[in-house]
Amino acid sequence: MHTEIDKNKIKNGLYIVATPIGNLKDITLRAIEVLKNSDFILCEDTRVSNKLLSNFNINSKLISNHKFNEKKNIKKILNLLNSGKILSLICDAGTPTISDPGRILIEECIKNNINIFSVPGPSAVSAAVSISGFSDKYYFHGFLPEKLSNIDRDFNLLSKMDCSIVFFISSKKIDKIIYLIKKYFNKRNIVICREITKYFEEYIRNTVKSFKEFKKPLKGELTVVISEKKENQKYLNKLSESDKLKIKKLINKLSIRDIIDIFIDKKNVSKKAIYNYCLSLKDEN
Repeated sequence: MHTEIDKNKIKNGLYIVATPIGNLKDITLRAIEVLKNSDFILCEDTRVSNKLLSNFNINSKLISNHKFNEKKNIKKILNLLNSGKILSLICDAGTPTISDPGRILIEECIKNNINIFSVPGPSAVSAAVSISGFSDKYYFHGFLPEKLSNIDRDFNLLSKMDCSIVFFISSKKIDKIIYLIKKYFNKRNIVICREITKYFEEYIRNTVKSFKEFKKPLKGELTVVISEKKENQKYLNKLSESDKLKIKKLINKLSIRDIIDIFIDKKNVSKKAIYNYCLSLKDEN
């Protein structure tokens, strides 16, 4: 049973509302309430949005707002917001303005001191990073450029970053850029995410070095996550005097293996150096 929010308790302004990226159950209670109480909902494709909204009995008026008409819509939308109306912005799936229309409108709202509120929720980017097993320090690049020469340029820049790299790409194009992924990220790991939250949800994990073209064409839009750099760490073959002193205090309390585990996690000293020093102390005793 739905309990409507008193519109007087919702501040006037623009609400950026995240919607499901696949599974409709991922919509938040707040998103439903805000959308139901919006005077107008700005959406990319009214046909796609109508399917979502009808599922939750949301009957607010829709305004088509996509990358081809968002500039033309600005004056009309600002007039509605300045007249005290409550508007929500949604995209076909996920969080608006993240590789979707909306940035131009937000910039104009900021210039005109119009309230902007976030109604957070599903995002393919955060969903993909969360299951990747890679560093949570990541750079999101959005959709890759159309031309391979531009992708080559972008990958060259991205390869210098020591963090996870996330981007969107059509499943029809993934095979065409594999050689570029190998060229710039050969020592990293990769996960291809498709149909996130849907019935045929799939995560394809591999090393970039072993990554090959797909035998069967994939479907839909892909979210690709490439791991942070996996460079071989250089280990010192000599222990510092302070390290030797610490090992002397531990040698009669812990096993050599335990001492190695302690130091290898905190120091860039080789296991062999630690092991040999421990043995020398054992021999002295």
